This record gives sequence, structure tokens and C-alpha cells, in this order.
Amino acid sequence: MTSSPVFVSRYDQRIKLVQDVLKEHTTYSDEKCRELAVQVLHTVDTIPEKMR
Repeated sequence: MTSSPVFVSRYDQRIKLVQDVLKEHTTYSDEKCRELAVQVLHTVDTIPEKMR
């Protein structure tokens, strides 16, 4: 019996990484951590490359 691999986009991987860090260092719920992770990644992605 084999299982099919599940595709997870790089964006979702990045969201999960930030979400896990927020969850580890705050008392926020998983849902709130995910909302903040989306905002953080959007902000980082809009910073010009030279400034990062």
C-alpha cells in the first residue's frame, strides 16, 4: 500500500514556519498566529530586495 505525496507550496511552508514561531513565543491561538504569519510574510515580501 502506497500513499500519494501531498503537495505543499513554498508559501504554505513559509506561513507554517512563521506560525510555529509565533505559537511558540506567544499565547495566541493557532488561528491568530496564522493571521499574523500571513501579515508578516506579506510585509517581508513587499520590502525591496536591497533593503532586506
